[in-house]
Amino acid sequence: MQLTIAQILPALESGGVERGTLEIAEAIVRNGHRSIVISAGGRLVPRLVDAGSEHIQLPVGRKSVSVLLYIRRLARLLESEHIDILHARSRLPAWIAWLALQSLPEKKRPLFITTVHGQYSVNRYSKIMLYGDVIIATSQYIHDYIRENYPDTDMGRVHVIYRGVSRRDFPCRYTPPATWLNEWRRQHPALKDCFIVTLAARLTRLKGHEDFINIIKQVHSRGVPVHGLIVGGVYKSKRSYRQELLQRVKDNGLQDTVSFLGQRDDLREIMAVSDVVVSLSKSPEAFGRTVLESLSLGTPVVAYHHGGVAEILTGIFPAGSIAPFDTDACVEKLLEFHRHPPVVPDHNPFTLEAMQENTISLYETRARDAGH
Repeated sequence: MQLTIAQILPALESGGVERGTLEIAEAIVRNGHRSIVISAGGRLVPRLVDAGSEHIQLPVGRKSVSVLLYIRRLARLLESEHIDILHARSRLPAWIAWLALQSLPEKKRPLFITTVHGQYSVNRYSKIMLYGDVIIATSQYIHDYIRENYPDTDMGRVHVIYRGVSRRDFPCRYTPPATWLNEWRRQHPALKDCFIVTLAARLTRLKGHEDFINIIKQVHSRGVPVHGLIVGGVYKSKRSYRQELLQRVKDNGLQDTVSFLGQRDDLREIMAVSDVVVSLSKSPEAFGRTVLESLSLGTPVVAYHHGGVAEILTGIFPAGSIAPFDTDACVEKLLEFHRHPPVVPDHNPFTLEAMQENTISLYETRARDAGH
């Protein structure tokens, strides 16, 4: 049974949703099915096509009344391409998809699947993500979020499929290439013999950068040769926040102790040479991919125990859990890890392969049950 499976999302530029879309597209092709992705396009399209998928350009994420013009176009596309499964990964494309499906005779409608990637604001607009014949939650935390905030949802339609990372791309005890290490040491000589603590997160108030600076200050005051790395880009609208953080570092005399590295393409290597990676999100994360990537590499993590991050820590490295917003506990944990570096178990139940296999199995089982 070969299926034609279309994923629909705003664009293919960057981000966790986009990366997951490509990972599932690769698995669809590898399992002998036809893979289509519908989006406004972006820099990831060549990678998608090179892996055997098709891309159909349709700006279904455009936040304008004109997006309604694409409902009929999408409906015609669903018929002409004989799509068996339509998988929506974002709210506006999900609305366009659902409205397109309503315009088709019931017998001609593809199976509609949605993935709830985060704890969206609770309202009618967000509820579209629960209109799927099948609903995927990316963690138990998201499963519980759905149950608590949308109590009329048939929870039998909700399936938890954790996101995952590739053990090939994030191997345990990974050592960066010598050329990278040499360049890193040349660019950052001040890090030699330092206890490197990294926060990898885009610069927004929700990611806990102020907490991080305060924590590094306290660890430094306890005589530890610590150096804090802040790795992450900043939206134009958040540039004033970056200036606030820089001023905070300066006011605390930490110019030689905290470095801002900006957006990087070598985050894996940076996490691999870090002594600890921290996660300090103010709001519980739906999953926590950076935490998982760090642990997969064998780098210890200290993180607030909430959301999907709590599930990852419980499953792999419970020693890194601290109560949410308890910066003093974070300081003490970092001091402990500096004195006695822990070993992260080479055990990761949250693999890319498991995510792909579980998703493909769900596609095939539900399509068979629906008679596709």
